[in-house]
Amino acid sequence: MKQRKNEKRICTIDVAEKIYFAYTKSKYPGFFRAKCGKESGWEENREVKSSVLVDLMYEDESVEENERSFYNALHEEQLPNNIEIKKLRVENVLYMNFKNDFSFKTGDQVLVLGEHQSTLNNNMPLRELMYIGVLEQLIPIKDRYKKGQVNFPTPEFYTLYNGKDFMEKEKILKLSDAFETKSNDPMLELKVRVININPEAGHELLERCSIIREYSEFIEIIRKYQKKK
Repeated sequence: MKQRKNEKRICTIDVAEKIYFAYTKSKYPGFFRAKCGKESGWEENREVKSSVLVDLMYEDESVEENERSFYNALHEEQLPNNIEIKKLRVENVLYMNFKNDFSFKTGDQVLVLGEHQSTLNNNMPLRELMYIGVLEQLIPIKDRYKKGQVNFPTPEFYTLYNGKDFMEKEKILKLSDAFETKSNDPMLELKVRVININPEAGHELLERCSIIREYSEFIEIIRKYQKKK
């Protein structure tokens, strides 16, 4: 792209180019209107940040590679290459205009449900409880009425946080913490692993998963740019 003589180049960003231009330049013209030039549409926007992560983990052409990297970064035992990864999504038709950010299953072993948050939200276990309806896509109706036990992938729940408010490196949220009547052994429990992916938090996930690290660095670049405006 040629610059006019009096225009000032305002961005030379390798990380942003690597993880962004390939799939979002046309999708989010209001967020990033130009690679460089005198006008830029950068804004740190919660919906756009979430949409970029959704693209990386659900829409991008390398989504299977990204999801495999994410899974391996969170588990000591690495996923064998011959295990198929299948992306999933809680559909709007089930839950009236909302759906989770990304989900995938590793063969028939593990079901990963992931969310992005740029604000602190202690109600993630409640939201994930509703998202578990994605199992309807995995278990045929006739199997649900069988006499014998029907097995299904082990669900795991993750929230990736990159907001500005302070949060520790990682924390676990429990559905039972919201119960009006407390019990040491609740009949229903759901745990969400909330991971702070801001670079300054120093979570090991950023070292182990390059795609999440690059996404985190990209958001930091936007924030630095916004401070200069």
